[in-house]
Amino acid sequence: MKNNLRDLIPSLQNKYYFNYGGQGPLPEPSLNEILTSWRIIQELGPFTNNIWPFLTKEIYKTKQLISTKMGVNIKNIALSENISTGLILPLWGIQAEKGDELLISDCEHPGIVAASIEFCRRNDLRLIIFPIQKIKILNENSIITEIGKYLNKNTKIIIISHVLWNYGFEVPLIKLRNEIDRLKNIPFLLVDGAQSFGHIDINNIVKHTDLYSITSHKWACGPEGLGAFYISDKFINNSNPTIIGWKSLKREQGIYELSNNLFQDDARKFEIATSCTPLLSGLRKSLELLNNNFPESRKIELITSMSNYLWSALKGINAIDLVLDYPLSNGIVSFDIKKIKNKDEFIKRLGEKNIWIRVIEDPKWFRVCIHQMTTFEEINILLDQIKFIIRG
Repeated sequence: MKNNLRDLIPSLQNKYYFNYGGQGPLPEPSLNEILTSWRIIQELGPFTNNIWPFLTKEIYKTKQLISTKMGVNIKNIALSENISTGLILPLWGIQAEKGDELLISDCEHPGIVAASIEFCRRNDLRLIIFPIQKIKILNENSIITEIGKYLNKNTKIIIISHVLWNYGFEVPLIKLRNEIDRLKNIPFLLVDGAQSFGHIDINNIVKHTDLYSITSHKWACGPEGLGAFYISDKFINNSNPTIIGWKSLKREQGIYELSNNLFQDDARKFEIATSCTPLLSGLRKSLELLNNNFPESRKIELITSMSNYLWSALKGINAIDLVLDYPLSNGIVSFDIKKIKNKDEFIKRLGEKNIWIRVIEDPKWFRVCIHQMTTFEEINILLDQIKFIIRG
C-alpha cells in the first residue's frame, strides 16, 4: 500500500478493523503532533501574551483545511467537540413557533433523535418522522419522492444524515435542497455528516445545507473530542446561540457595557469557550496522511471496489440478507443474519479472532466499514470467519 500508512497506525498491527464509522484509529504521527502542540503551549505559557498568535494560527489553519474540504467559506466554519454539540446546540438557536414542524428521518442517531424530541416538546413543535426504513426500493428518486410527501408550509427544520449510519445509503442532498426550496417558507436543512467526512467527497455539497456537522474521530482518523460544523449565512442571521461563552462574543463585555449586538457576525457566533487546541494539529496530520496515501478520487474508487467485493461475497451466502440490494457507492456494508438471534455473541466470536465489526441497534443488524487502509486479505479473513460461524 502506498506510503505504508497502515504501518503508522498501531491499532491496525494486531487486529482486523472494520469500525471506522464508530471511531477511526489514530496514526502515530498524529499523536506526536498533538503532544508537540501541547509542549509548545506549555513552553509559551498557556495564558501569556506569547500564546495567542500560536493558538490563532492553529485555529485558522484547521478551519482553512476543513473549509477547503467542504468547499465553503472559512467564515462559515465553527469548531465543536463532536457531531452532537455541532448539530444540537445550533438547532436550539432556531426561533420556532407553535405549530411549526421538525421533520427527521427514522435513520438518525439516537442522540439526535432524543434532542429533536426535547426541542419539539419545549417549543411546542410537531415532530414528524420521515420513514426511510419503509421505502421498498431505496434510491435517490424514491427518497426524494417520499420526503416530498411530508414537506408543507409548516416545515421549519429538516434533519437528516448525509450517509445513513445504519444503511450506508448516501442521501442526495442537492436534490433534497432543490425539493425544499419549492416551499414558500424555506425550512432549515441540518445534516449529520458523521459518516461522510474523511470517507466520501463532500466538496460543493455542504454549501447546499444550512448546517453540516462533522467529527474528527471517525473516518478522518483524527482525535476524539474535536468536531466542526458549517453554518450558512441564513442560519447565522436568523438564529442566536443557546450556550454562550467568550468565543461567541465580539469582545468580552461585562454587565456594565450592555449591547444589542454582542455576538460574532460569522460562525464563531456558535462557538463557546476554551477547547483543546492540540487536537487540531492531530486532525490536520491525519488528513494529510490520508491524502498522501491516496488522493480523493482514487480513495473513493478503492473503498468502493473493496466494499462491493465484500457485498458480492456476502450476497453469495444463503444465510445473509444484504440491507442494500444493489452495488454500493461508499465503504459501509450492512447485512443481517436472521438465524443468529444473539447478535452481540456473534460480534464477540469475531472479536475472539481479532476481527471487529459492530451491531447497529436500529434496525438490529451488522455493519462493516471499509476504509482506504483496509485490504482484500482482511476482507477475506472476515468472510471466512463469518462462514465458519454460520456453519457452526
